[in-house]
Amino acid sequence: AAPPGPPVYLDLAYLPGSWSARTVDEEFFRRVRALCYVVSGDDHLKEGVLRPLLDALLAGKHHWGTDTQVTLIPTFDSLVMHEWYQETHERQQELGITVLGSNSTVAMQDETFPACKVEF
Repeated sequence: AAPPGPPVYLDLAYLPGSWSARTVDEEFFRRVRALCYVVSGDDHLKEGVLRPLLDALLAGKHHWGTDTQVTLIPTFDSLVMHEWYQETHERQQELGITVLGSNSTVAMQDETFPACKVEF
């Protein structure tokens, strides 16, 4: 359990990938309050821990109130993410959570990759 203390406020937080994502729970989101959370890691391990992580965001954000808008930025396409989005969309709106989806790509030198722009 985390020691008692005030929340930490951030503009951007990267959520851990693979098995480390299991350490992100409701208490994490109660204490680490970011305007944007980046969910990265397109691998088979992430799929198994993604839904609990996303549900923890909803549960933790509930304790903030609805004054702060939060943007969730997934860096990969996932069936689990799509299902969570559809099943919890109303709750996301109530809590002020926006899931950013982008089909934009950036071309640099001989490489093309998906990207999104986040401004503060």
